[in-house]
Amino acid sequence: MVPPAERRKPMKNTIARLAGALLALTLSTSLAAAQSKVTIAVGGGACLCYLPTVLAKQLGEYEKAGLNVDLVDLKGGSDALKAVLGGSADVVSGYFDHCVNLAAKKQELQAFVVYDRYPGLVLVVAPSHTADIKSIKDLAGKKVGVSAPGSSTDFFLKYLLKKNGLDPAGTAVIGVGLGATAVAAMEQGQIEAAVMLDPSVTVLQGSHKDLRILSDTRTQKDTLETFGGEYPGGALYSTVAWINGHEKETQALTNAMLATIAWLHSHSPEEIMAKMPDEMVGKNKDLYLAALKNTIPMFSETGKMDPKGADAVLAVFSVGSPEVANAKIDVSKTFTNKFVDQAKKTTGNAK
Repeated sequence: MVPPAERRKPMKNTIARLAGALLALTLSTSLAAAQSKVTIAVGGGACLCYLPTVLAKQLGEYEKAGLNVDLVDLKGGSDALKAVLGGSADVVSGYFDHCVNLAAKKQELQAFVVYDRYPGLVLVVAPSHTADIKSIKDLAGKKVGVSAPGSSTDFFLKYLLKKNGLDPAGTAVIGVGLGATAVAAMEQGQIEAAVMLDPSVTVLQGSHKDLRILSDTRTQKDTLETFGGEYPGGALYSTVAWINGHEKETQALTNAMLATIAWLHSHSPEEIMAKMPDEMVGKNKDLYLAALKNTIPMFSETGKMDPKGADAVLAVFSVGSPEVANAKIDVSKTFTNKFVDQAKKTTGNAK
């Protein structure tokens, strides 16, 4: 006969296992509850200009910072902006110039961490029109693709047209997205030129060695030639009201982004590519890798906004938009470096 003490052992083991499972469930539930939910609208996730936003998710940096981040991929920066202004997203991963443009409409938006120190925008001629479009002036009356009307690609096009003595209204602007749809529109002759970003530019160059580029801002040299100074591109930004009401989340996003760009600049292009989702890399890994190598120099190393770069954005928009030129915008209110500075004090990720 089994002694009573021995009969109680299986019961004790079962209770111990149940208690352990319950404790684990409680801890995981508490951890999930402790994480703040943030929705980031991305102005075209496949574009390498937004790579740090996606890479942060792949590396688990948002989770490490105490955030449960949902990335919503949209067609262009203007759509991402609409998502935040409409309340369906909290933060935009998009180009800083929207903050300046919206300031003219009395909309208070603020960038709090910058991940692109150059915009990476490239004005490219469609392969079938290489012979007849040799300069920006030849775009008069032509159909030119942008990611979406009202996006940074559209602003860039209008600036170049105006700079070259053309009326932007005389060129038809067509939204074609940033990835495979833009490449298809160029190759199928739906448009005669387009403002594109990598990896799409490098993909086109892979198939068309004589591809004509009219303007390129992927490097410091090209950016300085185009704008006369450094010109910040991608950043995380939101409404001033959201930032003021969610300083903890804003700081966490900044910490995650700084950790990501530090990782990015300390690893090889091959290692970076290995972390990216397969659907973003695509089937031709060699072309994606070539595009990534072209893009890495444009990523910020500090996350900070250079006030001179913000001034350059205002100057560019003032050329192309009378509304911006006449608005007397205080550009210092369209960005803040306080969260990057705070991260530098606490984590040492910023330079």
